[in-house]
Amino acid sequence: MKQLFIHCSQNVTQSALLEDGKLTEFSVERMEGASLIGNLYKGRVVNVLPGMQAAFVDIGLSKNAFLYVDDALHPHLEKQPKVKPAINELMKPGDELLVQIMKEPLGGKGARVTTHYSIPGRWLVYMPDADYIGISKKIELETERVRLRSLAEAMRTDGEGVILRTNAEGESQESLAEDLESLRGAWQNIVERSKEASAPAELHRDSGLVERMVRDVITPDTEQLIIDDRMSLQEAKAYLRQTAPALEGKVQLYEEAKPLFDKYGIKEQLDIAFQPRIWLPSGGYLVWEQTEALTVIDVNTGKYTGSIDLEETVFQTNKEAADEVARLLRLRDVGGIIIIDFIDMETEEHRHQIVQQLEMRIKRDRTKCQVVGWTKLGLMEMTRKKARENAMNFFYETCASCKGRGKIYIR
Repeated sequence: MKQLFIHCSQNVTQSALLEDGKLTEFSVERMEGASLIGNLYKGRVVNVLPGMQAAFVDIGLSKNAFLYVDDALHPHLEKQPKVKPAINELMKPGDELLVQIMKEPLGGKGARVTTHYSIPGRWLVYMPDADYIGISKKIELETERVRLRSLAEAMRTDGEGVILRTNAEGESQESLAEDLESLRGAWQNIVERSKEASAPAELHRDSGLVERMVRDVITPDTEQLIIDDRMSLQEAKAYLRQTAPALEGKVQLYEEAKPLFDKYGIKEQLDIAFQPRIWLPSGGYLVWEQTEALTVIDVNTGKYTGSIDLEETVFQTNKEAADEVARLLRLRDVGGIIIIDFIDMETEEHRHQIVQQLEMRIKRDRTKCQVVGWTKLGLMEMTRKKARENAMNFFYETCASCKGRGKIYIR
């Protein structure tokens, strides 16, 4: 059972997704710091660095954006040159170009941008220059994949690219065509604005948090969407009325005096989820250490002693840990390299089952994840795409005394 909750205050909008009563996704958006991912800009190249195969582009933000050579080539791999050209062969300082943010500014780094443009809709993603068709890997039925590919081929024009999203499974040709036509129109508006704008200039802003969550999360298997703000409720209903009328009845207004996140136990789950030590149902626990690009998770049996033998106790703890790690990666919106130190197991079959368990759980993740496998040291290595600031940074700041070390120097 999926439930989506959206809490709106004067300056902040927060969304929480519960699956079978467990918090699995959490997002925050401030009025003055809305997400930049997906926004399109007319930028001006200010510096080209052949040694880094990259260029810096002024798009009007406080820091210049970073454009890597791969993101400046044709989006279709088969149409890229066999020998990658130098970045200074593609552009020079003063050139103006249209770019899209793919990774928000993080720390002291500027945004990462691309010329592989994409505009997401409810059923599909429109890529004006990609010239290929993609289908979500989460659509597993081969007959449905063939049907969707055939429809997309008939709808797109030469040079256009289309990705059929998971939500497109079972949808009619009419719905898909309407979505494509709407996105095609949005792209034409961007192109027209770019002709008139002077760089740097923002040309297109992606939808706000409420519409993005409704667009990307609400599906027929969603039990309810509860919002505590009447204006946001109307926004959600209007979007569903246009794209998925059958789901409009799932949207409800929350009007009780008790805060929404308190009423449904979301605040309590958040408090637990962001602790450095996370307890597992059996009595085992995880120790969570996070840096900017690397997250390390240590699994321990804790209070769990099992009832059969040591190997079975370790295996059951590791299975619980795999489930909880997959959930917390989504909830904390962790990105980068992830190393999991599972408890050592004797049998190869158990090791294989842990990999399968982890792979099965991350299929629910809307962010791209990859389980690399066991390292020579017996550690589990995986990656998760890092696109925006970690959700924890909205609630916590670095301690002024210990500077994030978690320890205070004793003089």
